[in-house]
Amino acid sequence: MKKLSLCVLAAFMMFAVIPAQLHAATKTTPAAMAATKPAESEIADALNARLIEIKEMDKGNLSALEKKELRKEVRTIKSELKALKGGVYLSIGAILIIVLLLILLL
Repeated sequence: MKKLSLCVLAAFMMFAVIPAQLHAATKTTPAAMAATKPAESEIADALNARLIEIKEMDKGNLSALEKKELRKEVRTIKSELKALKGGVYLSIGAILIIVLLLILLL
C-alpha cells in the first residue's frame, strides 16, 4: 500500500511540474527573423542575376581556363544560394520515428 501511494504521489508531482515547463518554452521572438529577411533576399537576387548572366554568355569563344573559372563560380554561387535558403531537412528514418511517436501518443 505504501508503494502504491508513493507512486501516485510521484505521478501527481510530475503532472504538476510538466505544464509549467511547457508553457515557459513556447515564448518566441518573431521580430528578430523579420529584420534579416530583406538583406538575404537582396543577396539572393544578386546571385541569381549573376547566374542568369553566366547562362546567357556566349561560351564558344572562351578559353578552357575561362570556362573552368566560370564553372567554379557557378558552383560557389549555387552553394551560397543553398546556404541562404536554409530550411529543415528530414531523413526517412526521422520521419518514421516522428510518425511512430505520433501514433503512440495519440
